[in-house]
Amino acid sequence: MNSLVIPSPAKINLFLKVVGKRPDGYHEIVTLLCRIGLFDTVVLAFDQTGISVECSHPRVPQDSGNLAHRAASLFLNALSTHDGVAIFIDKVIPVAAGLGGGSSNAAAVLMGLNQHYGLPLTDGKLMEIARKVGADVPFFVFRHSAIARGIGDHLEVYKDLPPLFVVLVRPLFEVSTAWVYKNLNLGLTNCEKSLKNGYFEQDFFKVKDLLCNDLEQVTIRKFPQIKIVKQALLDLGAETALMTGSGPSVFGLFKDGHQAAGAFHSIRHRGRWDTFLVGLLRP
Repeated sequence: MNSLVIPSPAKINLFLKVVGKRPDGYHEIVTLLCRIGLFDTVVLAFDQTGISVECSHPRVPQDSGNLAHRAASLFLNALSTHDGVAIFIDKVIPVAAGLGGGSSNAAAVLMGLNQHYGLPLTDGKLMEIARKVGADVPFFVFRHSAIARGIGDHLEVYKDLPPLFVVLVRPLFEVSTAWVYKNLNLGLTNCEKSLKNGYFEQDFFKVKDLLCNDLEQVTIRKFPQIKIVKQALLDLGAETALMTGSGPSVFGLFKDGHQAAGAFHSIRHRGRWDTFLVGLLRP
């Protein structure tokens, strides 16, 4: 079979400040995004008629409502081709968990299709298509840690992240991003710091208190279990712990791999939450 396999990583937000609401209803943000070593696998099968999507997770759309399907459609239209592609997603990244899995899958499709057709589109053109698919999709095409502005699609390379270990914990419930933003009170946001390259040139753990997420308190009010997860990570030695995106996933950052592994095994042994031990991906 003529096919291509593409790894599709998750992301975490090390900082997320909501700047304000735009006339179109979207929110302007400033966020520090980093890919982590937790992957879905996207398989593209060619010599097909039309576009199809199949996913190992029953809650993921398997029609044109899937971002991966939209990405394929826009890419093939850009080439003015009537070729088809069958997309299979082996889902490992938790769904509706603040980890960007759907956006990453769409980016994997764009990059995989571009590779299959011999790189006819520049990175800039791929980014243009990615913006039409979804706000987080350009970040995964970008393939660098990045400060993202606007609705998250204007990206600046962030070079200064150290090699950290991440214990990622996903409570066993889903959170709607739309619900979180709808219930956000801009008057109560507290991430007033700004991010710039250079913060992490110092000892990261001297500036860890700069890490912040304006959406965290919104989600915690409805799901207080998130606060319990954060405290569990801190009690096990995490230098800092923070909810990523709109939640409910929480990450703890460790500078020592053995300590991170101990925290991972301790939380996983409790059996209450999905738990992963990964690293930050740095080009």
